[in-house]
Amino acid sequence: MLTARRRVTAVAAALLSGALLLTACGGSDSGSSDAKTLKLWHYEGPDSAMGVAWNEAIKEFEAKHPGVKVKFEEKGFEQIQKTAPMILNSSDAPDLMEYNKGNATAGQLSKQGLLTDLSAEVTKRGWDKLLSPGVATTSKYDANGVMGSGKWYGVPNYAEYTMVYYNKDLFKKYSIAEPKTFDELTAAMDAFVKKGVTPLANSGAEYMAQQYLYQLALSKADRSWVDKYELYKGKTDFHDAAWTYGATTFADWVKKGYISKKSTSTKAEDAGVSWIQGKAPILFSGSWWYGRFQSEAKFDWDTSLWPDSNLTLGSGGNLWVVPKNAKNKDLAYDFIDITMSKKIQNLLGNKGGIPVAADTGAITDPKSQQLIANFNTVSKRDGLAFYPDWPVNGFYDTIVSETQKLITGNEKPDAYLSNLQQAYDKGVPQQ
Repeated sequence: MLTARRRVTAVAAALLSGALLLTACGGSDSGSSDAKTLKLWHYEGPDSAMGVAWNEAIKEFEAKHPGVKVKFEEKGFEQIQKTAPMILNSSDAPDLMEYNKGNATAGQLSKQGLLTDLSAEVTKRGWDKLLSPGVATTSKYDANGVMGSGKWYGVPNYAEYTMVYYNKDLFKKYSIAEPKTFDELTAAMDAFVKKGVTPLANSGAEYMAQQYLYQLALSKADRSWVDKYELYKGKTDFHDAAWTYGATTFADWVKKGYISKKSTSTKAEDAGVSWIQGKAPILFSGSWWYGRFQSEAKFDWDTSLWPDSNLTLGSGGNLWVVPKNAKNKDLAYDFIDITMSKKIQNLLGNKGGIPVAADTGAITDPKSQQLIANFNTVSKRDGLAFYPDWPVNGFYDTIVSETQKLITGNEKPDAYLSNLQQAYDKGVPQQ
């Protein structure tokens, strides 16, 4: 989410108010042979695994392209999501841009004709050979903008998934056993509540809360359920057993004090920082936090997959997309190629990211090895279930606002699910 912003949050702390130039600029956007510029947008924080890797890729690109400068502008996720259709339909479009994957985002832009079809380039450069089928799902979109088939409109060069982050020091402080099963997880949360500690860091104003609820639903679902919801392979019923369990259990967790009612207006960045500061023993969120936690968390911590569930939120990472109006498309393709190289992929892996084309033996950091091993476990069991806000355009805002109402108690689970059903059905394209 980020969409949703799952992913998204790790970068929010590093957002800059304006453009950031990483290079000693010369040249212009004219595209002339003696003064070319590759105009690059992405929203990864400079200290994140992706940010570090892309900065190194910029250096590599400029070394291999004498006379060409990279004009990098760091944009916020929300900024790009809200303005992309307008910007990409103008002469101000970048040559290469990071964009969120899914029907409601990259799919919508491809349907509007704002993205370049990369299919020929993908085959020519062998990028398709580097991506597993599960990761590649979000790269391809059909004429309706539905992911999973059709033309290649984006290339992910990392992957992501959600997990449970545990502050081991807080578990020790309160003499609470670290959970291995779902029942042990709820028992641990009960124990923390009795100690006066709210166990779960949460963000109601952004993607985190809806991802808790979606994960609860996924624990009662299977692959066909996900395909119906995300890929329209059948009818989605928000009052089925899985969705009902997710909504009612989430609401119950708020009542039990596992999730603070005050978190309804909390941003994802604030939730992540609270966990970094040792204020919450548990956080359920994505691998996009992993590298930052490695560098900023000053306590002993560990992770696990969501207990007793074959499915979890996750996918290939955000996409490199080339706008239809890009002035230097060949340079954009060259940059993508560099980010797929072993050198950059290995760096990404050792900095806390999940590479898609690294040398396994080159990942030497123990925590990074664990991160990648758990991802491989999920991937092998076909457990990547994407994100709840993806299916239809505008659904992110709907599910955020509706989940906030569950947290405050202003809406009951049945009404919550009915409202999601109405918004979803309205947005599903006619087949």
